[in-house]
Amino acid sequence: MDISAIHQETGAFWNEIADTYDDEGESTKFLRSGGNFLFEAEQQILGDLSAWCERAIHLQCSHGNDALSLLRQGAASVVGVDISEQLLAIARRKTQALRASAAWYCSDILQTPAALNRTANLVYTGKGALCWMMDIAAWANVAARLLAPQGRLFIFEAHPLDWVWDTRAAEYTFDPEHGSYFSERFRETLFSRVTQATPRSRLWTLGQIVNSIIGAGLTIEHLSEYPMPFWNQFPNIPAEMLDRLPHTFALMARKP
Repeated sequence: MDISAIHQETGAFWNEIADTYDDEGESTKFLRSGGNFLFEAEQQILGDLSAWCERAIHLQCSHGNDALSLLRQGAASVVGVDISEQLLAIARRKTQALRASAAWYCSDILQTPAALNRTANLVYTGKGALCWMMDIAAWANVAARLLAPQGRLFIFEAHPLDWVWDTRAAEYTFDPEHGSYFSERFRETLFSRVTQATPRSRLWTLGQIVNSIIGAGLTIEHLSEYPMPFWNQFPNIPAEMLDRLPHTFALMARKP
């Protein structure tokens, strides 16, 4: 498997659809007013970053809303890394408008510049990021090398269990193609069931994610699961039923 080629195809896909994420005016206004795009659960776990975070690096930062929200959370500066130059162009325009302390790098995450090594007090990622990584162990090693000693990795991500369910059903029903949590076919698939495009994604189990972080030498300090999704992929399942299973998780790990 040519991981670099697959990641470049993913980058091309996001470049093509970047305009659909261009909420530049509204999001800039929201951030300027003191708004924060991080979920309440994220804000509570991260706390006041001003006490310990000189630099936060957001891996797979997309158009910058969450990275810039880390400034609102108290980070002194942020760095965003993403494979899509078009999404980063949106982030740069927001940065200029806000006069924010932010820098942006276009790179395959697995090739994140070595100049950033050991410079991050916080590495942040999630909300649909990890499924685009074709090598979860290599990804965890990148996060670890970016962290300064005692730096923290924080993930807020879709729960892997979500991918077994039929998104069109009115109750929890196994997806006819992807309804096995442990199936290799389930964890390496196409994203065409969500969009018409077909960049390759790989769905990692919670155990694989946790073990990759441990394997990279980080110490896990927090893991929690939540019933709320971070996007509305189950529009036909009633809220009272949706809340019975996890749809997101948060993880915090520290570099010794």
